[in-house]
Amino acid sequence: MMDYATFARFYDQIMGDRTEEIARIEAYLDRHLPDASTLLELGCGTGAILAGLAGRFAVTGIDRSPEMLEVAARRLPGIPLVQADITRFQLGTRFDAVICVFDTLNHLPTFEQWLALFGRAREHLTDGGLFVFDVNTTGRMRRLHSSDRYVEDFGPNVFSMRVEPFDGDVSLWTTTIFESTGDGTYRQHQERILELAVPLAQIRRALAADFDLLDQAGYDGELPDDDSDRAFFAYRRRPG
Repeated sequence: MMDYATFARFYDQIMGDRTEEIARIEAYLDRHLPDASTLLELGCGTGAILAGLAGRFAVTGIDRSPEMLEVAARRLPGIPLVQADITRFQLGTRFDAVICVFDTLNHLPTFEQWLALFGRAREHLTDGGLFVFDVNTTGRMRRLHSSDRYVEDFGPNVFSMRVEPFDGDVSLWTTTIFESTGDGTYRQHQERILELAVPLAQIRRALAADFDLLDQAGYDGELPDDDSDRAFFAYRRRPG
């Protein structure tokens, strides 16, 4: 997994507003666990999503990147933020909800790591607690492979991204930032990101032993399949 060490200070400018993601999480909680009061985010990054939820829940964030957590700490003073691997951590407490969103799960490049994260989510949820996550699908990854390089200006800087096949269902995202120095030249920053896409049926099978599926949807609310761009899930931790 990459740590976003280089991109931390640019990340929010590139990714923009997270209102839609926050609203989707709140909708799942309103529908399935309206009395929830505590929430843990796996891969909280710069804390943008936690900031939108902190007024309603007692939130905690965990991320492996100290640079991303430094940004989050400035945004969320007093909020517990833990630097750790999201596949291997133990906080010694349970939460009403655990979320892993904004395609964070795809950043784990082996399915064994996905299974480890599912185990950590279960261990840190109360009985009946809600696990909310989303994924980029195999279909979206295939479409990105055949797409042109994506280029976007943000402020005086330029962001560029290319997605290519790497190994099996793993894709290589080559992301480059050209940072304006203010004198007509640019400083280049580059990170290479591996993302794994997994068939949705495989995800459902992996969770079936410990969780009950409550909600699943694509971007427009349709039943997701492997050709959807993104799939969103809400699962309930089974007691025991």
